[in-house]
Amino acid sequence: MAKTIATINLKGGVGKTTITAGLAEFMSLEFGQRVLLIDLDAQINLTTMMISEDHWLELNKQGLTSATIFRDAVDGTSNFDLEASIQRGVSPVKRVTGVDLLPSSLDLIELQEEISALRVADRNSTKPVELLRDAVAPVMPYYDYVLIDCPPNLGPITLNGLAMADGYVIPTIPDVLSTYGIPQIQTHIAKFGKELGRELFELGLVITKYKSNSAVHRTTVRNLRRDPNVPHVLPEYLAESNQIAASAEFHPYSTLKVKYGNAGQFDQMRAITQNILTEAQAKL
Repeated sequence: MAKTIATINLKGGVGKTTITAGLAEFMSLEFGQRVLLIDLDAQINLTTMMISEDHWLELNKQGLTSATIFRDAVDGTSNFDLEASIQRGVSPVKRVTGVDLLPSSLDLIELQEEISALRVADRNSTKPVELLRDAVAPVMPYYDYVLIDCPPNLGPITLNGLAMADGYVIPTIPDVLSTYGIPQIQTHIAKFGKELGRELFELGLVITKYKSNSAVHRTTVRNLRRDPNVPHVLPEYLAESNQIAASAEFHPYSTLKVKYGNAGQFDQMRAITQNILTEAQAKL
């Protein structure tokens, strides 16, 4: 059965989606894993990064996105088509063939409140936060890893991602605003795990957009490493670079080095992936 990892941070713009996409591509090509990406973020950045905006528009018109799972729960319908919704071999990197995607939709914005209402109406049941898990269950044996890109909040859509996850990672820029919400994430997930009757393991903080010449970044990382409430900061940092920023644009790439950069970025992303795989093998 696949190991499932959620990526989450309450602050936007911290590289959460870039890390999620990079993990999937490196897991597949460098480490031979079969990976399913699930995009739950209504900003649809992961989706368009992997399949292009034009392709997403066609899928969205047909209801072939994760939003249909939640729309079915609200409307009492059964329109979600798992096999048709999962897009196969989605990476724009030519040699990456082992990554599939369940796309997101802007419709998740309006569905958020409606799923919240379902949860309030059924407080004694975990069913409203297990909609995603139940919908995707038939394909889980096919994959080694499932990576879930969660929205930057702790609402019911995010809780569906966490309810399906075995563990989570927190990508963060090492500055005050990006790290401020980390204790809230940890506390809320620990409480939610008790509600589910199991532990959700924190695999580590992933330092992104790191500037080695920034005193703020160096101090923040040092403080995070010394913080007894932070279980693990991954030893490899993803440096800020134009190449990493450009990797969010959808167009064909011949190799991972061309996509992510060959001035240390490829090695950083590979090391981050290897560290997370090691943590997952040990904890999940």
